[in-house]
Amino acid sequence: MILFSLLIFLHGLIHLLGFLKEWNLAQIKQLTGETLIPLSDSLSRATGVLWLIACLLFAASAITYLLRKEWWWMIAIIAIFVSQILIFIYWKDARFGSIANSIILIACIFSYGAWSFDKMVNEELSSFFPEKKIEKRIVNAEMVDELPPVVQKWLERSNIAGKEFIQTVHLKQKGEMRTKPDGRWMKVDAEQYISTNPPGFIWKADVKSSFLRFSGRDRYENGEGHMLIKLFSLIPVVDAEGEEIDQGALLRYLGEMVWYPSAALNDYIVWEGMDSTTAKATMSYEGITASGIFKFDENGDFVSFEAERYYYRKEGSTLEKWVIIAHDYGEFEGIRIPVNLSVTWKLERDFTWYRMEITEMEYNRAE
Repeated sequence: MILFSLLIFLHGLIHLLGFLKEWNLAQIKQLTGETLIPLSDSLSRATGVLWLIACLLFAASAITYLLRKEWWWMIAIIAIFVSQILIFIYWKDARFGSIANSIILIACIFSYGAWSFDKMVNEELSSFFPEKKIEKRIVNAEMVDELPPVVQKWLERSNIAGKEFIQTVHLKQKGEMRTKPDGRWMKVDAEQYISTNPPGFIWKADVKSSFLRFSGRDRYENGEGHMLIKLFSLIPVVDAEGEEIDQGALLRYLGEMVWYPSAALNDYIVWEGMDSTTAKATMSYEGITASGIFKFDENGDFVSFEAERYYYRKEGSTLEKWVIIAHDYGEFEGIRIPVNLSVTWKLERDFTWYRMEITEMEYNRAE
C-alpha cells in the first residue's frame, strides 16, 4: 500500500516539472517542450496550469489511498484523464508517463469494483431490516417449556432465559474456504446481518487466494435466496437464484440459528424431539419448507446440524447431506454460542469447504 501510494505521488510530482517548464520557473534541460500540435504562449501557460492540476490530483489520490478511503479512485481517474491529454500533447517528452497511468488505471478499476459492490450491499441493507421496530419481548420459562426437553436444555445452556428476544444480529467472521475437495484454501473475511422476524440475512465476504480476489454476497430475504460472487468485485462468476437457492438459504438460516438461539421460539419453526441429544427442526416460510437435525452433547451444547441441501454439479443439482459442525464455544453479551465451526458436504468423500471463527457479535443494535 505504501509503495503504491509512493508511485502515485512520484508520478504526480513529475507533472510539476511541466508546470515549472511552461511558466519559466526553472530550466529543465531534459524537457524539450516539443508538442504534437503548435501552442501559443498563452496556451503553453494554460497547459502548465494543467500540469500543476494533475500533480495536485495525483498527490490527493495518493494520500486518500494511503488513508484507505474507498473513493480514492475517483480523484485518480480525473488525474489520469488530465495527465494523458498532456502526455499526448507532449508525447516526445512525456510518453513514458502512459505506463504509470496504465498501472494506476488498473488499480482504479479494481477499486471501483470493490466500491460498487459495497455500495450495492449497503443499498440492500438500507431496506433489509424491518421499518417498524418490533416490540421488545423477554424470553421466559413458559415459552421454553413448550419445546422438546433436548431443545430446552440447549436454550438453557445458551443462557437466553430472562434476556431480550434477539431480533437483529451483526457479526464478523474470519476463516477459509475452497471450491473443490482438493482445492487450495482461500482466506475469508466476512460480515453478516441477520433479522429473525422476519427471518433473513445478508452475508458479505472478501475472499483472497494467491492471485485472485472474490467478493461474495449471500442474501435471504422475503423467503428468497440469491448468491452473487464476482471476481475482483467486477466479473460475475456466480449469480444464482430460484427455488433450490431459496431452500438452501432457508437451511442456512435454520442451521445458523445457534448464533441467535431465541429464534428457535418463533412460529415459523416446529420442533420434534428424537432422543436425549437430537431434535428435528422444520422451518416453513413464504411457501418453502425444509428440515434439519440438530445434535447436542450431554451438557446441551450444540454439536452439529445436518440437512439435505442442493449441491451444484455441472450435470445438475442433487440433494446431498450438508453438515455444520461446532468445534469451540464462546459468549457474546452473555449468550453462549458456537464460535468455531466447519461446513462439510457428505459426498463420495467428505468435502469440508468452509472453516470459520466468529470474531464479533452484536445483538439488537439500533439500525
